[in-house]
Amino acid sequence: MRILVVEDDKKIASFVVNGLKQSGYAVDHCADGEEALTRAQTIAHDAAVVDLMLPKLDGLSLIQQLRAKGVQTPVLILSAKATVDDRVKGLQAGGDDYLTKPFAFSELLARVQALIRRASHAPEPTRLTVGDLSLDLLSREVQRNGEKIELQPREFALLEYLMRNANRSVTKTMILERIFDYSFDPQTNVVDVLVHRLRSKVDKDKAMIHTIRGVGYVLRAAG
Repeated sequence: MRILVVEDDKKIASFVVNGLKQSGYAVDHCADGEEALTRAQTIAHDAAVVDLMLPKLDGLSLIQQLRAKGVQTPVLILSAKATVDDRVKGLQAGGDDYLTKPFAFSELLARVQALIRRASHAPEPTRLTVGDLSLDLLSREVQRNGEKIELQPREFALLEYLMRNANRSVTKTMILERIFDYSFDPQTNVVDVLVHRLRSKVDKDKAMIHTIRGVGYVLRAAG
């Protein structure tokens, strides 16, 4: 599970980020709204914790822009503003929950976990489609341009993960955590090998699975 924390106060950010990491989450931290807007659109997160008073782009504007761009990551708003009007504005902007400062980390963690549980109950699609590539989650059949493609279990899992995060970069660490279920070892090349195998089957023209140097991979529709 990956959480985005958007907080410019160094002390609060460190408190939240370290607490989430100790609770088993992978965490990305941004200190301003503009950086967070870019990060949230390029990397998939299971939830976000967003302060309202941010430099460059305030929290409400950040949430509104993310929703307008189709990013549906559950958002817990973190703010010193405690009036009913402030909470209403936050929720109307697209926030999913609201926690006022000061706060106990145990409550923040419980609220984040509740948001993730709630989001996971959304109806799951039975078919994923990106351009001319389709993946049926029930029959586990993969086709590109109408041609059936046979994949091994981990190849299928990687393709499903990339398709669920189409147009967003996923890091090697994220792939290791999701597909192989262990922490990142900079010496291992298992991700590179798996991506190469998948490309050889579903992306022979090298038009869909792109390498982003220093980051990881992204799947986009061909053309």
